[in-house]
Amino acid sequence: MSNLEAINETSYLSVPNAPVYRKIMRCFYREYEKMNFKMYKEDIFQLLKQDDMFQDYTIEQLILDLDALVKWRNLTPIQDPGRVYTIAEYKNKQYQYTMSEYAVEIERMTVRLENLFVESGNLSTNFFVRIEKSLDEAEDMQNASLKDINEWWNLLQEDFKRLNQNYQDYLRDFYSGKSEQLMKSVEFIVHKDKFIKYLTEFIQEMQRHSRKIQRILEKNTSLLEDTLLEKVVQSELEIPHAVLEIRGNAEPSIRENVMGKWNSLKNWFLDSDRRECECKKVLRITNDVIRSIIQNAALIVQIQNWGISRKDDYKKFLELFLQCEDLNEARRLSAHAFGVQKIQHFKTLESREEDSINNSVYDEAPSGFLLKPHTRNYREKKDKRGFEDKSFQKMLQREAYLRQARQQKEIVMHYIKDNKITFSEIDEIVTEDTRTVFLQWITQANMNSQKTGRTEYGQEYRLIRKPEKCVLKCEDGNLVMPSYILEFK
Repeated sequence: MSNLEAINETSYLSVPNAPVYRKIMRCFYREYEKMNFKMYKEDIFQLLKQDDMFQDYTIEQLILDLDALVKWRNLTPIQDPGRVYTIAEYKNKQYQYTMSEYAVEIERMTVRLENLFVESGNLSTNFFVRIEKSLDEAEDMQNASLKDINEWWNLLQEDFKRLNQNYQDYLRDFYSGKSEQLMKSVEFIVHKDKFIKYLTEFIQEMQRHSRKIQRILEKNTSLLEDTLLEKVVQSELEIPHAVLEIRGNAEPSIRENVMGKWNSLKNWFLDSDRRECECKKVLRITNDVIRSIIQNAALIVQIQNWGISRKDDYKKFLELFLQCEDLNEARRLSAHAFGVQKIQHFKTLESREEDSINNSVYDEAPSGFLLKPHTRNYREKKDKRGFEDKSFQKMLQREAYLRQARQQKEIVMHYIKDNKITFSEIDEIVTEDTRTVFLQWITQANMNSQKTGRTEYGQEYRLIRKPEKCVLKCEDGNLVMPSYILEFK
């Protein structure tokens, strides 16, 4: 009488949105009976859309309802590592959902079926052997009685069901919080090899038997689907089903159940057009488990070695290097102590003394290169030496500039006649600098509404534009422009 606290798994039966939650869980349970234990949200959404009550139901509402069922521990999300095609899908984490043991028990209670058969999870390979043997007997079952076919079918489905339940329970226990905490503990190092050996043997046996089962299924698919499954349905109809017979839907329900189980078995070992087989997913997940075990063990060993001083080891290595007689012996010691080094090759434009391709890099003369750090705060050191007096050079440059300015002024003033510059009357070829000065004056006047401006020599002028155009002959070509007149005060 100690476990009398509230059962969260039954919360979905009494909340205000109970009809929706119960419909979702019932879809899960019906697929569970067909041995379709894991489902994507898209598959659940398609099943719900078959009901008229869910015609306005959206995928966003389904995601919220699934999150609530996960919170109540009715569903267990298992991330699918192979169902990621974009970065957005990786961030959204595509999940497959499975019913928890409590949820299966509650759903069975609601429909008054047999109690849940719970067994501790393990990765036994005996089920692969038994499934392979049962499928290999398919050809011999063509002429068997309906009773023998029913027993053969039930044995095959029971082995397949136990295989699914055992590996799912084992991996669910492995991914639980207690197992992750155990894997990060120091005591886990002792059991690491045992775990890896157990999982490796399971992978090897699963690969060997799954290939045989795949060949048998590919060979006998037509025989099973066209002949034996029909006899399985007939054998099930011979067994009285009170509830189904009262409702009058015995044959459709049994046929749907048998075909669902058969499709689950076939999709477990054979790839389909929509997704890869479950066998490959189990193989990939088990490999991830082994990789996680090795990484955690290596991390634990590394953490343990953090506090160990390597000072004495480095001293010993230095003594050994000093005792090396030549460079080749030092290289051998380096390879023994540090293993294969990560080599970076740099290509330079320095000229070589010899062009022979057989020379080693150690035979070449060394070259020096200045390296600068790639940091924000780096500043080059300033040269603290004295600076040279360049007053004479500055004076020469100033005189040259002033002389050029005077010459340019004389050339420009040459074109002013009667206090005007009429561009259409200029017949001689103007220089490029003169043309630049003219265009600057025109631009300056056009930038204000009064069409006035002032030259760099202090003269005020007014811009007048005539309707016709003119051609200004320049050293680098002819400039077609409006017929402007600059009228100076």
